[in-house]
This record gives sequence, structure tokens and C-alpha cells, in this order.
Amino acid sequence: MRMISTRRIASIAASLLLLGGALTLPAACAAPAPPGSGAPKSPAAPEQPAATPAAPAPSPAASALTPSGGERRQAGFYHTRVGDIDVTVLSDGTFGLELSNGLVLNAKPGEVDRLLAQSFQRSPIDVSFNTFLIHRNGRTILVDTGCAELMGPTTGKLPASLAAVGVSAESVTDVFLTHVHPDHAGGLVIGGKRAFPNATVHLNQKDLDYWMDKASAAKSSGMQAQFFAAAQATLQPYLDAGQVKPFAGAAEFFPGFRAEPAYGHTPGHTLYALESGGQRLLLWGDLVHIMAVQFDDPSVAVAFDVNAPMAVETRKKALADAADKGYLVAHTHAPFPGLGRVRRDGASYRWVPAPYVDDAKRK
Repeated sequence: MRMISTRRIASIAASLLLLGGALTLPAACAAPAPPGSGAPKSPAAPEQPAATPAAPAPSPAASALTPSGGERRQAGFYHTRVGDIDVTVLSDGTFGLELSNGLVLNAKPGEVDRLLAQSFQRSPIDVSFNTFLIHRNGRTILVDTGCAELMGPTTGKLPASLAAVGVSAESVTDVFLTHVHPDHAGGLVIGGKRAFPNATVHLNQKDLDYWMDKASAAKSSGMQAQFFAAAQATLQPYLDAGQVKPFAGAAEFFPGFRAEPAYGHTPGHTLYALESGGQRLLLWGDLVHIMAVQFDDPSVAVAFDVNAPMAVETRKKALADAADKGYLVAHTHAPFPGLGRVRRDGASYRWVPAPYVDDAKRK
């Protein structure tokens, strides 16, 4: 097996700067921090006078919880339940997405800026990367894997979020991918090795065939070529190990957990429905990217869409279904923890975040 080096993955990330000009290199490969940014200085600091006692070193736990340089470090996990099924939302971080350079498609002149302003936002927007952990039937199931090394130092936090809830990467038995884009499948591989060595990777056959097609990859260019490279780098180690199990269309994996096709964003883009005790949670993947815009105008597409017209129609149907039936939605790119419902607002839609619940009893 030919291992994919960290340097190779970093080069993929560098090329992904084509995505609106917003993507960044992993921290290890980034340019040196400017003066005053909090990076260590080369010269030794002058010795303090003997009368000034040195401050005690913080404990490891305190260091982990103390932000530095204005960072807003968060806990990274949120527990909920669907009937009798435990679901934990895990954060992979957030990312500043620049909505320029041809990223947004089909928008009317001035529409994006107007709708962002209504939500007190402007480009670049802060986009969450949420993944979802499900415990069921003795399985530890992860839906999507975040970015790992592909999208810069504010992402790739899934391993820390997993550790915070006491779950090791080795204990994950199944990974279900909504699709094979870097912010959903990138976390499959860290340092060229399988991040989840005991997991079976499940994905729609259409996505597997599309992204692993060497001939199509060779003919692609620009952003799409980098998506092919990233997909093949992250899937190949699992293919080599015999740990990929594709499925076709709508499929049920165990009672109450099934795949629902939602093609367009990628050829095999898939939603996952979880049902128990009369409750339903639909894991959306990338049905919506720009919440402030695409709920108001679902016809707006993004350059990431492989088939933008199909993606628009899929989004319209999904929004209408969620609004009409009122079930809970798990949204990869909604502000963490990404749980909410959809309601109609005239010809548009609105996202209604689920109430935050912390009902654990003090010990």
C-alpha cells in the first residue's frame, strides 16, 4: 500500500485555496506567525529580577481550558436522544468561508449581501463542521469525519471531541459518509494512516464510483481536481484494507437507521434517517451550505455542487418535507450543535434551533 504523506495532504489543502480563496494550510505547514501573535520568540526572554517570583505553571487541565490569543475554545460535544437512541454531536471546529470568487451561484445581484446583513453577518461567514456519534445495537457509529489536516488549524478537532466524550478512534465500528468532500471524509485519514482502524466505511456506490474514477480525476481541473485528489487520498487506505462497504440508493442498516438518497451536491450525496419511539432525526449532510441565504432562497447554489440544478431541486424537496412534517434535523454546517427544525415563511423557510438542554443531575 502506498501511504499518503502529511506533506501530500498539506499540498492538497494548499490547492483547495481555490474554494472562495478561504481555505488555509494545516498549522504545521502554515507561514510563521507575525510578531505579537503569541508565537514563541527566538531570542531568550530577559531574566526576571530575583524578587519577582515565577508564576506557577498551569496544570494540563487548566491549559486545555484556557484560551490564548483571543481564541474562543469550546467544549466540542453535545448529547441528545432520539427515542431510546443516544446521539452525540461532535464539533470538528469552525471555518471562515469567503463568499466570493464565484463560490455562490444563481444569486440575484446584491442578494447575498442583503440576506447576510439581515442575519448580522458578512463574508467571510463562520461555518460549523458538525459530526454525529450514534450508539446502537452494540455499534459505535460516526456520521461524517470532519476535515482532519485538510482545512487549516481551526478545524480537525474531531479526535479531541471524541476523546472528551470517552470514545477512542479504535472503538468506532462504522463510519457513514454523507458524501466524499474534504470536510466530511477528510477525517478518515490522519498522517497518511487510517484514523479509525477498526471501522467499516459505508457510502453510496455512486459517490465511491465517481470519486475513485482515475480517468475522470485525470480530466478534472481546478477545484474539482483537488476534490478528486483528497477523496482518493482518504478512501484508498480503507479500500486497501477491505474496509469499505458501499450501498445503493435507499438502504436500511438496522431497524430505525437508513439511508435516503439526496443526489446533486455529489452524485451519491445521502441523508441518514434515525427513528425511535415515534421520534425522527434526519442527518442532512450538505443540503444547505449558507444558512442565511439558502433557507430564504433555496435556488441559490454553490460551486461545490457537482450538479447544481439537481442539488437545488433536492434542497427544495427536503426543506418542504422537513417543514411539513416537523421532525428534527441534524445539520452539518449549522451553528453547533446543528440541531433544529424547519418552518415555512411565505415562499421561504426559516431554521428554528432546537432548545439547548443540560438536564444532567449534579452529583
